[in-house]
Amino acid sequence: MAHHLGRVLRAEPGQLYELSDGNSVWLGRIEVAAKDQIEFALVEPIPTHTSSLDKTLLLAVVKFDAFEWALEKATELGVSRIVPLAAARSEKGLLVAAGKRADRWKRIVFESSQQSRRVRLPALEPLQAPPAAFSASKSQLNLMFSERAEAQALKSKLNGALVTTVTLAIGPEGGWTDEELASARTAGFAEVSLGSLILRTETAVAVCLASVNYALEVDAA
Repeated sequence: MAHHLGRVLRAEPGQLYELSDGNSVWLGRIEVAAKDQIEFALVEPIPTHTSSLDKTLLLAVVKFDAFEWALEKATELGVSRIVPLAAARSEKGLLVAAGKRADRWKRIVFESSQQSRRVRLPALEPLQAPPAAFSASKSQLNLMFSERAEAQALKSKLNGALVTTVTLAIGPEGGWTDEELASARTAGFAEVSLGSLILRTETAVAVCLASVNYALEVDAA
């Protein structure tokens, strides 16, 4: 950080920055600025919001521009952890290349956390097969988003729900296979729908997280 501030941004005494230790955020003023040494004086604490809802997103790998947009918005919407899924209908070339994108994805999550003034970064897990990710979920509420006619409306699953942990599974553009749906049901996931419109994967991420925040999150300081 000192190298970046001193050599790249050419920080100078008197400039203000927001600083976080992972538990709180403070406004800091630069007192000493050298190429490899920056000293701050803490000015005042900055109010932050801690979510009452622990949210895990199981997200099928899709085209990288859409997937990375989804990572950014999921971070801004307060997701606690993100698990990329190697879904059966994810493009095989994308799955092969996903490992090489890990550092870029972590950087997107980091920068989105800074932008939205999050105290703690969401965890970004390694690529997993859907059945393993489904069975590993320990959330009180597990929701799998589906375009099938028999899927329940999301609203019906959220009405009256009193939970502090939720896992959301969002599939690729081609949808889930019968085998993936079956493994999710076995793991306790409810199949839910966002309505009659067919949404792109990245749009579904923003819509479902915003809906869950609105319905389940308890205001906290």
